[in-house]
Amino acid sequence: MQKQEDLDFIARFKSGDKSVFEELVQRYQDRIYNLCRHMLGSASDAEDAAQDTFIKAYQNLKKFRPEASFYTWLYRIAVNTCLDYKKKPFFESLFKSSTEGEEYISEPVSDQPSPEKLFKSKQLGFALSKSLGKLSLKLRTVIILKEIEGLSYEEISEVLDVSVGTVKSRISRARDELRILLKDFTEQK
Repeated sequence: MQKQEDLDFIARFKSGDKSVFEELVQRYQDRIYNLCRHMLGSASDAEDAAQDTFIKAYQNLKKFRPEASFYTWLYRIAVNTCLDYKKKPFFESLFKSSTEGEEYISEPVSDQPSPEKLFKSKQLGFALSKSLGKLSLKLRTVIILKEIEGLSYEEISEVLDVSVGTVKSRISRARDELRILLKDFTEQK
């Protein structure tokens, strides 16, 4: 149903109703920001990349083909925008070792976590962030799209313009590398 609504919005946009683009932005802005945040690590870079993603989408929406999924088309723009940001010389590495990333590491689900559980959760979050940062960009991108953004293999395939087999292979390699990188942390528990 959402795909059909997206296609209806796009048809209205192509026929001159530019105001519908705001509805598409509202629908996807949180997901695009979160993707950019996980890929770039910095909140301010993520905001800029998300904004650039929507600007590029607005400028190219007339080229969008209705047989494709708007959702994966937009994700592909976001991934490419983040990759462009990675090429900027002032960009610092993904998942810095400082505490800057602490604000987006999720808290434990229980109502009142013990200080020990909270500490261990944050430790795991930092260990995972550092480990993700050590993966190659190709492996990091697929694991973020699959495990954090929740995209299917087919959607990741469309976003990255690679085969489903390549996606599965990269996810498997990323998981294997993460297991190795997190081995010391998990053995301490």
